[in-house]
Amino acid sequence: MHIAIVGAGISGLLTALELIEHGCSVEIFDQQQAGQAASWAGGGILSPMYPWRYPQSVNDLAKYGKSMYQAWNEKISPVSGIDFEIHETGMLIFDEADFDIGLNYKDQHQEPMQHCELLQREQLEQVNSRISTRFQQAIHFPQLANVRNPRLLKSIVEYLKRQPQVTFHEQAWVHTFDIVNQQVQGIKTADGQSYHADHVVIATGAWSQHWSEQLQCSIPVNPVQGQMLLFKTPENWLPTMCMNQVMYLIPRLDGHIVCGSSMADVGFDQRPSLQTQQNIYKACLDMVPELADFPIVKHWAGLRPSSPTGVPYIGPFPEIANLWTNFGHYRNGLCMGPASARLLRELMLEQSLTVDASAYSPERLVSFA
Repeated sequence: MHIAIVGAGISGLLTALELIEHGCSVEIFDQQQAGQAASWAGGGILSPMYPWRYPQSVNDLAKYGKSMYQAWNEKISPVSGIDFEIHETGMLIFDEADFDIGLNYKDQHQEPMQHCELLQREQLEQVNSRISTRFQQAIHFPQLANVRNPRLLKSIVEYLKRQPQVTFHEQAWVHTFDIVNQQVQGIKTADGQSYHADHVVIATGAWSQHWSEQLQCSIPVNPVQGQMLLFKTPENWLPTMCMNQVMYLIPRLDGHIVCGSSMADVGFDQRPSLQTQQNIYKACLDMVPELADFPIVKHWAGLRPSSPTGVPYIGPFPEIANLWTNFGHYRNGLCMGPASARLLRELMLEQSLTVDASAYSPERLVSFA
């Protein structure tokens, strides 16, 4: 089976991995370089932030993120030469309004990744001595981890490019689908080239609304800009991830600390703003005042694929026999990515399903038409 995947972000790349593992050949198309856009720009926390704020269907996919990335890293990194750098730091959340909710969520769902406990200041000092003294309590999630997005994406791209059954078309904007008798006969790029595939997967993230007119439905996926800062500290300087009022600090193994994130409805504009940078900087120092002693080495913005509830669209597109979707993950594309790709592969190849697919069905798009 030959499959065209439109979009080479984390969703498209993981879909390709799943499919070639099961004997398919794939062609991957992206309007820019593979592994960029929101997938590269995010923080890489392998759990939804405040999982109790999301529909359970988001968490049903996200809970597989850490274990599946660990398995993929074991398989891929010896070939690519690039380790994902999965960093098991745990996380501290300081939002007092979420303490009881988070503890109740842990008791209700019994998911290992969401195990947490309420720490008092003395315990906080033992877990992370860098925390501002204004925080006297936090809930601690010891099993949460983060993955280093750029390394993850580079590793997957490098691995896929070494596979004979994979072809990349970068800097190739897929403009239209050639649909005849409710079936995609081929895809056409902006330069006039045509390509045939047995099946086509749309994994175009924040750009997915582009297909609304041709597919005669309203695809409610829009870009939402998120901005980030990167500090450089000594290795192992900050021992845990930290979260307060939707702002987070994510330590990497080499001492870089990713800080974010904002939300702005500015269309496809990826230019960082100075005011937002200052807001993030202030929020970072509010949690860890000593960060003021270290340089900011980079700042950037990316575009999240916003969807109405954050529940992605995964599965067969209504009334078109060989068109499939894997988009609309909003803020949790990285942690939902592995299980989303696995679910799509199971649906495409008519295999037994790991999770109930109904919550993610693209049939929901019909209601927006």
